[in-house]
Amino acid sequence: MILPNYSEAKKRTKNVTLREEYNLDDSMKTIGVGKTYFIKTYGCQMNEHDTENLKAMLEEMSFSEADDYKNSDLIILNTCSIRENAHNKAFGMLGRLKHLKEERPDIIVGLCGCMAQEEGVVNRLLEKYKWVNFVFGTHNIHRLPYILDESLKSKHLEIEVYSKEGNIVEGIPVKREHSYKAYVNIMYGCDKFCTYCIVPFTRGKQRSRDKDDIIKEVIELKNNGCMEVTLLGQNVNAYGKDLEIEYGMEDLLRDVALTGIPRVRFMTSHPWDFTDSMIEVISKYDNIMPSIHLPVQSGSSRILKLMGRRYTKEDYLKLFNTIKDKIRNVSISTDIIVGFPGETEEDFQDTLDLVEKCRYDNAFTFIFSKREGTAACRLEDNVDITEKEERLYRLNEMVNKYFLENNKKLIGEVVPVLVEGMASGRKAGLYGYTDTNKLINFDGDESLVGQIVNVKVEEAKTWSLDGKYIG
Repeated sequence: MILPNYSEAKKRTKNVTLREEYNLDDSMKTIGVGKTYFIKTYGCQMNEHDTENLKAMLEEMSFSEADDYKNSDLIILNTCSIRENAHNKAFGMLGRLKHLKEERPDIIVGLCGCMAQEEGVVNRLLEKYKWVNFVFGTHNIHRLPYILDESLKSKHLEIEVYSKEGNIVEGIPVKREHSYKAYVNIMYGCDKFCTYCIVPFTRGKQRSRDKDDIIKEVIELKNNGCMEVTLLGQNVNAYGKDLEIEYGMEDLLRDVALTGIPRVRFMTSHPWDFTDSMIEVISKYDNIMPSIHLPVQSGSSRILKLMGRRYTKEDYLKLFNTIKDKIRNVSISTDIIVGFPGETEEDFQDTLDLVEKCRYDNAFTFIFSKREGTAACRLEDNVDITEKEERLYRLNEMVNKYFLENNKKLIGEVVPVLVEGMASGRKAGLYGYTDTNKLINFDGDESLVGQIVNVKVEEAKTWSLDGKYIG
């Protein structure tokens, strides 16, 4: 049994990142014959892509995917730890699975992802959820077949969670959710240690994949008909800084664009590492989408310092305006935390002032959530929850106003749209995303799914657009 340890997880050394290849023993390839699996995923795009790896490994072991967890032989929760709400959802699901396991004792239940890397979570599992069959973390996803095999043999809770800086494992199989768009990991982990964030503890140190492996993956996707890749990492702008070569995110963006794949996106960006060279490359290549997620977290320089964000409000606005000036038709989205410990009304007004200046195309807004092990968890949280909720309401009123305002500017414009499927809640029609990552619904034939088409915007709503297919 290997348990998580925060003290080990926060260590950073100059040790060289180890790189290895995934390999599945032939003896493992028939374990799942006649059995089904179901994976419930919480959290970010990185978690979604991890699930694509988990599915592929299970199917390599001869499991088949079930449509409903109630009818599955194996259930895995791939979890997120960024906020308390994500914890509550996962534990709520475990409660439902406990009742299911009482009815069907032979089902196998596993938990993985970021929650598994938390000391408190694993201690809670050992105390109240001993009926769970296995737990593994973010550093050993590639060991799922062996952990599962050991669990089946031992018949008791297996925990294998490494608290370390992390390695890079290439060659893990992947079952893509879509054929026309794909996630591509370019790096793992984070060394920023923002005071509110648990990610450096759960995902390990910043470590970049080799550029040749990334480009090879993108070319294979393009050759298989993929129209869009999203380059993933906890802080993609820092790509390459851990490698002993003069090659950064701007170089990788250029080389991915030069593969000729129709659309390139990337996330998430830290403003500290967003360089003028990156902006120049994005503005130069038409297949790098003019859509940037640039989390600010707060508009107060005082709070930003407490958060450990390494920039001021003025620094952020300078970068924001440079991006707006240099990249044609760019849309910018952000993340904002309300009610960080010590946030005053004046601090909050600074955030509103920044939002009024930036007029974001989209924003993900949250009330501060304490994360065990982080520096912010030790700060006095002296903002009343009622005040936090009221501030969030005021913030959302403002950001929603600008969402609608920006969308209305597109009425009458013809925009390129990657068609993703049939629109829900409509009698007929399709949905897709514009180059600026705006959701648009329009009438059209299902045969258009997976293609990039031109759509004329006819109506603007706060969260989406309606349009007409024109070819």
